[in-house]
Amino acid sequence: LGVHVCAGGDKDCYHSFDVDYLLILPAIFELQVGNFFLQLSSETNRSQILSRIRDLMQPWHRIFVGVINPLKTRIETPEEVCERVLEAAIYIPIEQLGTTDDCGFSPFDDDQSTSRQISFDKIRARIQGTKLAEEKLNIMRMEKKT
Repeated sequence: LGVHVCAGGDKDCYHSFDVDYLLILPAIFELQVGNFFLQLSSETNRSQILSRIRDLMQPWHRIFVGVINPLKTRIETPEEVCERVLEAAIYIPIEQLGTTDDCGFSPFDDDQSTSRQISFDKIRARIQGTKLAEEKLNIMRMEKKT
């Protein structure tokens, strides 16, 4: 079981963006779930949030950090995604780390603000960037062993 948390992406606006993530994270991590899908790419204080997640998470938790902002039409590069994953890996053990999108792409049937092509391109960038980060993290892990 898991929970997705974001500031809300209704009609290309954040209805709860003024809610301080750092204040609600303790309540989120009290939920009896193992998977957390957390908005992060659109946050301005990612390192503070990641530090707080590190303090709250348990060994059985899996943390999926948002590396794609579906409310923006600009397509993130795989390199940008990779950097976000590497930043998260400073705080979250890689065995517990995964990636996700901040929120859904045009989650309402009457919302056509994000084209299908942009959505697929963003998902492709997430996959490629995550794979790139995985390769870099594996190299770093191997270098530590030698």
